[in-house]
Amino acid sequence: MIDPSLSSLGAHVVLASSSDERHPPENIIDGNTETFWMSTGMFPQEFIIRFAQSTKMSLVTMHCFNVKNLRIEKSMSEDATNFEFVAEKEFEHIEGSLQTNDIPLSGTSATYLRFIITSGYDHFVSVHRVSVEG
Repeated sequence: MIDPSLSSLGAHVVLASSSDERHPPENIIDGNTETFWMSTGMFPQEFIIRFAQSTKMSLVTMHCFNVKNLRIEKSMSEDATNFEFVAEKEFEHIEGSLQTNDIPLSGTSATYLRFIITSGYDHFVSVHRVSVEG
């Protein structure tokens, strides 16, 4: 199955609330769980992914560390405005291991997805990969 959230297929991280030059937000969509984006220690933290075109989604999978609560919003606009709530999830804490969480999206369509990390299990969180199924 083709993952429209990959940078190689035209997806972009158009906004991230924090950035570390060693762990840039673009790592979220490079398809590699060995690379990652790291927050700077305050909450909420967020990032927005823009797809190459409007995309129908049934499931989002997020690979991360120390994320406790996540909210996902979508937008169909051309300029990343008018976001609507899609899903919210509390993640289980897994000490020393990558968290892998599936979030069902019920066939929603979006041009942009905004991921808002409202809390974490530590001061810093990392997101290693986001993948989308249609």
